[in-house]
Formats: sequence, structure tokens, C-alpha cells
Amino acid sequence: MPTDNDAAEPIAIVGGGPKKVLYTLRTLSRIGLLNSAKALKARNTCKACGLGMGGQRGGMTNELDEFPSVCNKSIQAQSTDIQPPIPEALFEHTLDDFKALSAHELEHLGRLNTPLLKRAGSHRYEPIDWEQALAVAAERFASTTPERSFFYSSGRSSNEAGFLLQLLARLYGTNNVNNCSYYCHQATGVGLGSVLGTGTATVSLDDLGGTDLVFVIGANPASNHPRFVHQLQHCRERGGQVIVINPAREPGLVRFAVPKSAKSMLSGGTWIASRYVQPRIGSDLALLKGVAKALLEKHALDTDFIEHHTEGFDAYRTDLEHTDWSTLTSACGVAQKDIEALASDYAKADKAVFAWGMGITHHQHGVDNVEAIANLALLRGMIGKTSAGLLPLRGHSNVQGIGTIGVKPVLADDVLHAMEHHFDATLPRTPGLDTLACLRAADSGNMDAALLMGGNLYAATPDSAFARRALDRIGFKLYLTTTLNQGHVHGMENSEALILPVAARDEEPQSTTQESMFNYVRLSDGGIRRLANVRSEVAILADLGERLLPDPPLDFKQLRQHKSLRQAIAATVPSMAALADIDAEGGEFTIAGRLLNQPLFPTPSGRAHFQIHTLPTPRATSRYPYTLASIRSEGQFNSIIYEENDSYRGTKERWCVLIGDVDRKTLGLTPGDKVTLRSSHGEMVAVTVYPFNLPAGSLLAYYPEANCLIGTEQDPRSHTPAFKSIPVALSPCQHETSPEASS
Repeated sequence: MPTDNDAAEPIAIVGGGPKKVLYTLRTLSRIGLLNSAKALKARNTCKACGLGMGGQRGGMTNELDEFPSVCNKSIQAQSTDIQPPIPEALFEHTLDDFKALSAHELEHLGRLNTPLLKRAGSHRYEPIDWEQALAVAAERFASTTPERSFFYSSGRSSNEAGFLLQLLARLYGTNNVNNCSYYCHQATGVGLGSVLGTGTATVSLDDLGGTDLVFVIGANPASNHPRFVHQLQHCRERGGQVIVINPAREPGLVRFAVPKSAKSMLSGGTWIASRYVQPRIGSDLALLKGVAKALLEKHALDTDFIEHHTEGFDAYRTDLEHTDWSTLTSACGVAQKDIEALASDYAKADKAVFAWGMGITHHQHGVDNVEAIANLALLRGMIGKTSAGLLPLRGHSNVQGIGTIGVKPVLADDVLHAMEHHFDATLPRTPGLDTLACLRAADSGNMDAALLMGGNLYAATPDSAFARRALDRIGFKLYLTTTLNQGHVHGMENSEALILPVAARDEEPQSTTQESMFNYVRLSDGGIRRLANVRSEVAILADLGERLLPDPPLDFKQLRQHKSLRQAIAATVPSMAALADIDAEGGEFTIAGRLLNQPLFPTPSGRAHFQIHTLPTPRATSRYPYTLASIRSEGQFNSIIYEENDSYRGTKERWCVLIGDVDRKTLGLTPGDKVTLRSSHGEMVAVTVYPFNLPAGSLLAYYPEANCLIGTEQDPRSHTPAFKSIPVALSPCQHETSPEASS
């Protein structure tokens, strides 16, 4: 049942429901029902979020054998892959013509089916053959020194391709190896590592079926992880509670019509949040400390767990006792009684799971936020038992796996030594650069070449002017991708770029593996043939290695075999030993040592560590009095735009700003008015005003459009950019101006 507050507020928009069913049917019809059925039924892992499904149990089945495990995001991800090839005649157009297209239009031009070369100083791409393309790539990397290059992977690539990418980079001579997690959940890995000694989820999907309380903090799974909402629905139906902590009151987290539940659809939607708390943007740490302080004052602690399985509690308790309630409530904008009510709900729970997203990590104190969540779990012994623990909501379907197998600038010593022993090779020891550091080096003129496997680094990077400039200062960029995106046409004004078309996951000629956010490793069969001239990422990397490294220290021909790569991963990454037998057994598995069902922590002392934090100074100033967070829409996955409108928030366009009623009325704005947003880094002119349920002083705008407002300030510990706490000013437009004038 809804809370009193929920019942008092009419719900104009409900997540999910018939509109999403009809949208899915339209999408399936557009890409062809036969193609859709083949793609969804094949034994391949879902290409969307890190929740994971598919693999050897069947394309629409998860590790609990639940069927159908499919959502709108799964269909959307397939829709871009099941497209005809882009006609080569289209590349007679200049880059300026492609720049005039929106992100949605670029992604939907079709699939890439031939290598494309954009020469330095040229203004168009030209189709070339594979032999010429690979020769150019090897020549450009050979013509510079390894430290003036970097290698990047998105989270959509396979474990096999990621492992070969980082191995190639290190044999070439650089540790400038990174991935998209530095722009999303790197703060999670650092924060959990400092508290628990491990950086991933401590619970399984099965654990969620036994919890009686789920916290959802700084995340909008109704749009980004729809199948997770099913787990929240189940929790409510068995009498459990769902507490949502988020500045924006997202309709899909208030009520959600679950498409595969007839009861939910017929009733107009399932109530999801039993309690919904809206702190100001960027103030989560104050709220989390307030909940901890209330638990302490209520004596609602698991003192036995704290005494026997943690350390640092006395100092942590002293810090809470010396923090005034007025300091906490004024920082977060949530009343003390409401924080105490949160603590009371938590105190009644027997098994609680804390889930969070980038609303927690995308701040200059993102690591502190994650540690504060872990502190709350420790206070009541909610780590180290079944159906309780910590769950970072990962975005890309294999972003966690890419990190596990070594696509990062620093390898653990044991992994580094194991790789050297296994391949009888010496790997570099020089410190590698993270993602943003590589672009800063490029902006300073210190990068000559980059290999970018998947993703859209231009759109993913804060400060779009900086991103464009830095990318263009890289002399040669090699892209491995399935479709065109804005990163292939911006930051190309003077430099050289080569685009190589790759097979999608279900098109791979050999099987591949992926890791979910539950630490579950799946095997994808591949095998679907759609295009005639695409190649697997592994084949491309192996070919480049043969050409680039004279007298290579290992047999790249052998490493073209995905089974050989899996055996190498199993031999060098301790937690992945089970990967060696996944082919023969079809034995998908949970990575050993990550799920914490017992209070035994992989720290030197075997105990978890409470962490103490100072509240951050608010970033808003008199010049920039509002705080803006960049957000994704319902019709979007990372930087890929499937729909221009956002059906859950009621917006019809992406060039807009969402404003709470208090600020809108104070400024005398009505829905549809045009305003200008300014920060110290840029401006968005003539954006459309949309009303939304937000605290005073908090604004929302869509990513990546709002990147022009975002600077490159980072969390000092994780180096994650502060995408979600941008000081801005807002002013009504005197005259409507085309957004192209300022974007």
C-alpha cells in the first residue's frame, strides 16, 4: 500500500504499463518479428544493463531460471544491431552534414559494414578495404611511442576482447589502459574496497528474493534497470519495504505497471516506494550520516556484529555524536523527524539490501557517499548474511567483467606476475593513466594515438568543449564499433580517424563471456550472421598485434581462439579459474569469494572498517545558486538515444530543464517557457522548462546535452567526474534562440 504522502499526491504518470508494451511491439515490428525472435531466443547475454540475463539458460532467462526475463532496454539494445548496413554513398557527405544529425539520427542510420578512414585535414570519411585499414592502424601506432597512446574499452565488449586489448597494450608498452567505469562506478570500487576489501556486489540475485527491505539510493531503475523493479515489486508483495532516496520523485519508482504481471497492469500499477525521501542534489552524505546518527540514538545497532566483525567504530560513533542535527538537516533539506523515520524503518528490518547508482558516485565526494552506505549496513550487521548486503547498480552489461579481466591502468601484483609467467613476457611497470587523465594528456598535446573499443568517449566526457578539443589533438584514433555516434564526427576537425565495423555480441563467430553486477559469468553463443563485412573485436586486435609487434612474444594466431583467451584469463586472474571449463561444461558461475554470506571480509584484519567523513562544502554560490544533475531519459541507454521524448517524466524533447514548483513559481516561469542555463564552463540557451517534483534549488537536464555545463572536477580518490552536482544560474530568455547557437 502507498504511504499517506503517496496517497495524497495524484500520480499523473506511472512507469511501465501499456504504453511500454505498445512501444516494445512497435520496435519488434520495425526490426522484424523473425529477426527479433531469433535474437531474443538465442543463447546470448543481454546487451543492456548489468543486471544480466540470457546465456546458456536461454536468451530470455536469468540465473534463477525465471522466464521471460526481458525488458524494454533489451529490445532497444537489439534494435540498433538489427539494422541494414549504411549505404556507402552516404559517406560522400561531409562531417558537417553528419554533425547536423542528432545522436538518435546518427545511431539509426544503419550498421557499419565497411572500414572508414577520415584522413588528417579531410572533412569526410572514405570507405577502404580491411587490408588497407589494418595496415594504416599498425603503421600509426608503430610511428609513436607507447606512452603517447592509450587503449579504452566500453562495457559492452566481451571478457575475451577486453583481455586481449589490455594484453596488447601492455606488450606494446603502455599501462594507459582504461574503461568506462572511471566515468560511472569507479567510486563504488574504491569505497567498498576501503570498507570491505572487495569492490563489487556482496549479494546475488537469489538474495533479493529473501530481503524485507531494499534501499534504492541515487538511482532510477524504472528507466535504467527495469527488471530490478520486478524485484522491488516482489519485495512489496511479500510485505517488505522499499525506501527510495533521490532528489527527483521519479514516477516509475512511485508506481510501476509491470508488463509481465497481469495484476500490476490491471490495477494501474504496483506501488513501489513505501517511503520516498528527496534530499537536495549532492547532499546524500549528510542524509546518510543523519540516518546513522538516528540509529545510534535509538540504540538500534547490532553491537555483537560491530564488536566481532568491524573496526573503527568508536571513532565513527564519536564523529556522529559531535555532528549536530541542525548541520545535517540544513545540508540535506530533510527534516530530522523524516530522517528518524527512515532509521525506524531500517531498524525494523531483518534483512536489508542497499542498492545505488550514479546519483551517489557522480560527485566530488562519491567515494565518501559509497562508504557512508556501507557504514549503515555495518551498523546493523547487514553484510555477511544471506539476503542482506550491498548492490551497486551497474550500467553496461559487461562493465564489471571488463574491470575483472584487467582493462584498467593498474593491475594487482599477483595478476601482473601471473600474466608475465603465463606468456613468458615482461610487462611495463610505469603508472598508467585513467580515462580523463588520458584526455587531459591529449589536450596538452601528449597523445598521438588511441584505440577506442566501443562506447562514445566524446559524449561520455564532461565539458564537451574540452572533450572535442582533446580528442581532436590525438593524431590518430582507431574506433571499433557497430554504429556511428557523435564521437565519430566531433573532435575530428583536424585529426585522422579509422573506424572498423565489428560484430555485435550475438554475431560473434565464437562464443564470448560476460559478467553481471551480481558477479555471475555467462557464456554467449554468438553465431547470428547479419552483415557480410564485419569482424570480431578479438580478430581485429590479434591482427593488429601481429602487425604492430615485431617478433611478438606470444602467438596471436592462437589468441584468435576465444577458448585460448579464456584459458589465459583463468590462469592469470585468480577469481576466474572456473572460466577454463565453461566451454566444456556450459558451466556459468558466480565468481568465488565475492558474495559475503558470512561475516568474513577480505581485509588484512578480516574485519570491515568504518569510515569517517567530513560533510562537503556546498558547490552552489551566489553567482550560480542552483545545483544541476545530468540525467538519462527512459528512452536512452548510456549515450545511445532511442527516443527523443521521456515518457516517464513527460518531456517531449531533450533540450530542456526540469524545475521544481517552488523555484518555477519564484522565477515566474510557466511550462514551455525558454530559459538559459549557465555554469562556469558553458551555457545552454533556450532550453524548455518542464515542471517536475524536485527540492528547491535542484534542477535536472539530460545527458549528454548538458555536458557543456559540466567541468572536469573529480573525486580525488576515484577520479570520477562530478556529473551530478553542477552549480548553475538560470535566467529567462528575452528572445528565443536556436540551441545550435550555443551547443
